[in-house]
Amino acid sequence: MLSEQAKAFIAEHHKAVLNTFRKNGMAQLSVIVVGPFEDGAAFTTTADRAKLPNLKRDPRCSLLVSQDSWWGFLVLEGKARVMSSDNTDPETLKMALRDIYRSIAGEHPNWSEYDQAMVDEKRSAVVVVPDHVYGTAL
Repeated sequence: MLSEQAKAFIAEHHKAVLNTFRKNGMAQLSVIVVGPFEDGAAFTTTADRAKLPNLKRDPRCSLLVSQDSWWGFLVLEGKARVMSSDNTDPETLKMALRDIYRSIAGEHPNWSEYDQAMVDEKRSAVVVVPDHVYGTAL
């Protein structure tokens, strides 16, 4: 679970680097944008990105969220919870994708258009739920 201080940091700073694990055990890094969501930090991704099958196979991950200067940062170590069309009710997934968008960019000008794009792109919502949080921003 995130502290209020960690939530506030992630609400203000969205640039992040996600570490997942490949089949061979090597690290796979992804540059992403995140926002606070429920009990962690969340982002969306498409089915064709390496991070999604990696997280479905092995949910262990680390997420570094940084200020633009790289001087202030948080690291969330934990497990990813993946919400996708194969494991989540369509309405629940739609609202999760919207809430994640809002936490990063605010209101979308056309939610119907956004919803259709999420379906067309086969987007999943991923929440990194930390077991351990550390960094200079705490």
